[in-house]
Amino acid sequence: MAKVTPPRSTSKKNGNGSELQVAVEVKKNIVPINLEDEIRRRAYEIYEQRGCKPGKHREDWLSAEREILARYQQSA
Repeated sequence: MAKVTPPRSTSKKNGNGSELQVAVEVKKNIVPINLEDEIRRRAYEIYEQRGCKPGKHREDWLSAEREILARYQQSA
């Protein structure tokens, strides 16, 4: 799924105009701060894909939850 990239360096100017090499750590595989919000957004997307028909909100939520949790378990 997501490819892990090593830290990279980038140049930044300091106060006197010379450049500093700064290591930038790319952090992937991090669980979002609010997992519930991400699941809620995905459940709503599923609801929209079904044509906004009511009555399956629980199934939409559970589908979204499985999908989101699987994404973070795979990348761990």
